[in-house]
Amino acid sequence: MIEFPSYHALAAMVVTILMFVGFVRGRMSIEIVSLLTIAVIAVGLYFFPLEGTRPIDGLALAFGGFGHYALITICALMVMGRGLVVTGALEPAARILERVFRMNLQLGLLVSLLIAFVLSMFVNNTPVLVLMIPIFAALAARGALPTSKTLMPLNAASLIGGLATTIGTSTNILVVSIAVDLGMREIGVFDFTPLVLIAALVALPYMWLIMPRLLDDNRVETEQNFRRFHTRLRLGSESSLVGKSAAELVTVLPEGIRYHGEPTGPMQVQQRLHISGSHEALEDAVRELKGELAPSWVLDRIKRNASSSREDVMVVEMTVTADSRLITRTLPSSGIADLYGVAVLGIHRPDRLLGEKDQYSGGGDLRMMEGDVLLVMGLQDDLQAFARADSLLMLEGARELPRRSKALLSAVIMGFAVLTASFGIFPIAISALAGAILMFVTGCVKFDRVGRALSGQVIVLVAASIAIGRVIDESGAAAWLGEALSIGLGVLPPALVLAAIMAFVTVLTNFASNATAATVGTPIAFSIAAQLGLPPEPLVLAVLFGCNLCYATPIAYQTNMLIMAEGNYDFADYIRTGVPLVALMVTALSVVLVLWYGL
Repeated sequence: MIEFPSYHALAAMVVTILMFVGFVRGRMSIEIVSLLTIAVIAVGLYFFPLEGTRPIDGLALAFGGFGHYALITICALMVMGRGLVVTGALEPAARILERVFRMNLQLGLLVSLLIAFVLSMFVNNTPVLVLMIPIFAALAARGALPTSKTLMPLNAASLIGGLATTIGTSTNILVVSIAVDLGMREIGVFDFTPLVLIAALVALPYMWLIMPRLLDDNRVETEQNFRRFHTRLRLGSESSLVGKSAAELVTVLPEGIRYHGEPTGPMQVQQRLHISGSHEALEDAVRELKGELAPSWVLDRIKRNASSSREDVMVVEMTVTADSRLITRTLPSSGIADLYGVAVLGIHRPDRLLGEKDQYSGGGDLRMMEGDVLLVMGLQDDLQAFARADSLLMLEGARELPRRSKALLSAVIMGFAVLTASFGIFPIAISALAGAILMFVTGCVKFDRVGRALSGQVIVLVAASIAIGRVIDESGAAAWLGEALSIGLGVLPPALVLAAIMAFVTVLTNFASNATAATVGTPIAFSIAAQLGLPPEPLVLAVLFGCNLCYATPIAYQTNMLIMAEGNYDFADYIRTGVPLVALMVTALSVVLVLWYGL
């Protein structure tokens, strides 16, 4: 007969349930719920300390999560992930994906799922999806699969990829660190990767072939008005166009680029070609055709100033107002580069207004008019000075240009951190911290941009989760729950025990924080293993796996919310596609765990 839990254990379970309710109801932010949880634990243990402890020990327990090595590791990995994004280290994979999609839609979807899976094994899946979502939106606009049929499978593949290594998600690090605190051996980076790969092979046909069919075409039939910027592309000495005719030019232009020039003879170095396209298409043209959108001396000066001042180069859009001195002027006659040290990369004007001949100078350059939108590159202070002096309205949506010169370096640093951790040369915390420091020292991530790399929500949530986990364990709640669950699980075979634990944690993670589910589930699994006489590692892995099976609700994980608007999904889409995937993964992983550990 199981005894009634102590009042400390009962209080710990009540606080945990209230925290779950707070997350699910969503009336307060995750940060507020997390901080309230920490406050309740701190105050409660100060006035009602655990047996054999002092009131001050309760404060140390409540706030200890902020100094826990798991949180430090998570923050360091965020910094390294930020370094990969801002240096453009992930862009080559994205460009390869776009080329494959042009060959075959189904093949492109399969390759994209594999890329998302592999990248998410080493990088948090959020930056991976942030990079890939615009690509899929652009492909959908060009007639490929709609985003509603691609983003959900892509998100699922990235989540499964994050499940495959201990550094794939912050939840994995959390589970492993809690298990180590409870006395289990430290699990290596790739120790359970083969298990996840086998389960992923079972889930891949579903994500690739079935999941898109369960999703409707949620495209909104509205005209998308992408700004098309007119510019002059200056051919460099290495351009493949040198020596070719205008007829040959049209055949090699990147998709989305139009050529507006007249047929001429063979093209020469520094010849200026009148083209138009979106900002992204113009960047493709510069890269593929080896040209520049502004005089090279201006671009070189901007890069030198950025390097000496350690600032990022920005690209912004500015509208010409009625008071601007630029009206009726052309770019060469405006003196913008000399006066402000910025480069105008292109001018947007609707095609229906481009037919009048007096809009062009004798040299064929477009004269600026009120309402034109300029695409301008430069440093932040120079851009603001240009906007103020020439009466321009700076639009929202400024973006930083990737520091591509650091792309290879950031990839090497990430590889160094992963390899040293995976081969046991250094603990993951040391490898991650060393990698983050190298990102700072080498300039891949700048000190004043750390706030963009770190998520305050994740930091507070992890700290609260660690506090809850310790209270659940030290109050005896985990032991009591383990004993209660083991009474029912004792009659089940090991495969069903693992499946039950995994399913229990999966339900929690789909309606609350997966980090919190991890910190609650890990001590319980450890206790159940002791009660049933089973090795703790497979049960802890069942918790780790269950915490990552967060496909069934939009609130289960941040990337689920990230794709919701772009894919125009509703709650039913997640349930319809996520529940079968959860069932597949729970079944496959339970069977693989039983076979792997010989239970």
